[in-house]
Amino acid sequence: MDTNLTALTYTDLNFQELTVNNWFQFEKLMGDKGGCGGCWCMAFRLTTNEFNEYKYEGNRLKMHSLVNEGKSVGLLAFIEKEPIGWIALAPREDYLKIEKSRSLKRIDDKPVWSITCFFIGKEFRRVGLSKLLIKGAIDFARSKGIKTLEAYPSLPNDNKVPPAFLWVGILSAFLSNGFEVVKQNGKSRAIVRLDI
Repeated sequence: MDTNLTALTYTDLNFQELTVNNWFQFEKLMGDKGGCGGCWCMAFRLTTNEFNEYKYEGNRLKMHSLVNEGKSVGLLAFIEKEPIGWIALAPREDYLKIEKSRSLKRIDDKPVWSITCFFIGKEFRRVGLSKLLIKGAIDFARSKGIKTLEAYPSLPNDNKVPPAFLWVGILSAFLSNGFEVVKQNGKSRAIVRLDI
């Protein structure tokens, strides 16, 4: 792979919805740790107790089961044939932890799809890939007739925040893609939306 990371553009990427056909690429990107700490992108889909009980292999099997059922769970971003990034998106009601959260409570009864999580290969971090992943999610939503996207990004107050704490994305990446803040929860988290 010969890509200049500082000049990475949307046209360098190929996006694919996660299915049984590219599951092995998802496993490759997530690695032995299942993304971060055995999550396999299940943190918002389970209660805290369930998540901790199923960490690592259990969460991998649960995510694999959702994919086998044909559920929408997210998109992989590739450069050539190499998976380099992941963005999770699905109907809000699929995310148990969000639906039960007081701080992320629904602001209306509009049907929305939630962007909940990012995972970016180590060598592709801090080059603006999350902005491109969000653009990929917007184009996917448009192609599927999804009317509203919602997300719950962090508002980092320091440039040295470890990547593990930015797995929900950062506010500026969403704002640069046309999202607007619809609710701010303290100094650390916001709810943002984009009507497509």
